[in-house]
Amino acid sequence: MGRVTTTPEQPFQVAEMSHIMRDYIGRLGTVWVEGELTSWNERGGHVYAKLRDLEQDANLSLTVWRSVVQKLDATFEQGDRVLVQAKPDFWVKGGTLSLQVYDVRHSGIGNLLAELERLRRRLAEEGLFDPARKVRPPLLPQRIGLITGRDSDAEKDVRRNAELRWPAVRFRTIHTRVQGERTVDEVVAALRELDADPEVDVIIVARGGGDFLHLLPFSDERLVRAAAEVVTPLVSAIGHEADRPLLDEVADLRASTPTDAAKRVVPDVAEQLQFVGDLRARILRRITDQITHETRYLENLRSRPALADPAWLVDRHAEDLVHLAARGEELAQRHVERAGERVEALRQRLVSLSPEGTLRRGYAIVERTDLAEPRVITAVGEAEAGATLSIRVTDGRIEAIVE
Repeated sequence: MGRVTTTPEQPFQVAEMSHIMRDYIGRLGTVWVEGELTSWNERGGHVYAKLRDLEQDANLSLTVWRSVVQKLDATFEQGDRVLVQAKPDFWVKGGTLSLQVYDVRHSGIGNLLAELERLRRRLAEEGLFDPARKVRPPLLPQRIGLITGRDSDAEKDVRRNAELRWPAVRFRTIHTRVQGERTVDEVVAALRELDADPEVDVIIVARGGGDFLHLLPFSDERLVRAAAEVVTPLVSAIGHEADRPLLDEVADLRASTPTDAAKRVVPDVAEQLQFVGDLRARILRRITDQITHETRYLENLRSRPALADPAWLVDRHAEDLVHLAARGEELAQRHVERAGERVEALRQRLVSLSPEGTLRRGYAIVERTDLAEPRVITAVGEAEAGATLSIRVTDGRIEAIVE
């Protein structure tokens, strides 16, 4: 667009000037801009923000449409240092200039933090930080594996505090770099070596804090995954409260400092002796109370009449026993008498119904004896003249011949 000349007689109209400005600004295309967010407000899914220059007093308005917000893989807030991919846009109706944003990223350390946060979420989704995976260090480790820098204050703090608490504690120390490019490889190798040692009961990785950038190796994905594979209980003592390295998340126990690690891994001998003494005293009191209780219970049992005078039990039931014996004798005698009466009645019936009883009433039994087989005569026609008869009466027989 060439130079345009206006006069008071022929001025631009507002709309005309606004469109000229919009077209001119629109030719700038998409650019990357770095700055600090002074505001980040979400309304209706869209974001309206302000971006300030890092050194000078200059600000730009940002508009992030909902479709772009949904694609962002990081969170942003006021004070973040960011890189913005945007296209300048002049809004004709409102007469305002803003940057229409297509992408937002954290810049500098903020970018690293965003990357770490993405890695943290991914590893958490895989379950590497699950509390169920963590194991408790042993109460009294026989040997402690220590990974730390050579001649470092962290090593001195761990050893000194551990030996003060338990003088007999033993260490196997592997010195590695604790910052720089070779840190990850050396610490991973040390972790695997100590984990394979059957005498090592717990492993401490100690550094003692430091600058955020120097602690980045302890958030390296390879190191975190190697720590998750370790079977031996692992204690992270990096000693950095802000921006905690990911090693803290995967370790079985996180210590705020190397000194704290020694105190949490090694018990205090004086405290343990006191604890054992208290337990022994409690056990003794419990046993004494139990014996006293049982003694009183036995004394109460002995004082009862049944145990104090055992004959009392017999005397108490003697009268009942005599009464029952007399009653039993009476019932038995009565039963015998009734049975005798029944036997006599049966005998009388038997006698009256027997042949002898019949004979006593005047009857006789006549047998014919001159036959081959004698037989009883029951009719007159069975005895012809001259037949020999045997007549049985009560006290004997009468021999007769039929005439």
